[in-house]
Amino acid sequence: MATIEESLAWTETPLPEALKNLGQNEQEALTRYVKTVVDTKTDGFDELYHAIGSIVRFIPHIIVIPLMVEHIRPQISAGVCRTMGVDQAVNYANDLPLEYFSEVSRHLDNDLMARILEKMKRNQSEKVILFELLHHRSHMLGIAEHLDRRLLEFVAKNLELNGMPDGDPVLSDHKVLIEKIRELH
Repeated sequence: MATIEESLAWTETPLPEALKNLGQNEQEALTRYVKTVVDTKTDGFDELYHAIGSIVRFIPHIIVIPLMVEHIRPQISAGVCRTMGVDQAVNYANDLPLEYFSEVSRHLDNDLMARILEKMKRNQSEKVILFELLHHRSHMLGIAEHLDRRLLEFVAKNLELNGMPDGDPVLSDHKVLIEKIRELH
């Protein structure tokens, strides 16, 4: 079983030292408890995300995009995105400001993000990839594991492998992908 720190890594919240010192059984019990609390507090969110996705379909982008950026947290936008089809999500992704979309992307699974990037306008998807490689390299490499060849080649062209030491944790977390990228060169 994974440690509590590994199990709750998705929260991106540091684990207090006192909890790291718990035994394996206590960590597992705490992990189950936290999951139950989160599930209880978020019960009904999927239906809400689906309803929002259905409603915004009928509102022009020129109105939805500024409202979304100004009033909806990226985590909520990601929840709505997960309930939409990829094509509908791409329509919004192409028009979102880069920084906002980057935040949204960190709340989506890597495979879904790869599908969205592949269908986005080429110029826009390349901007997202470059931004993520610069600011959130590990996140982008996780997405790159699911990209088609065209975008993977773009990632490879823009990833500075030569300037990264072999022991770099970002590289070691993505060994298979790095080998695949090296083969593209």
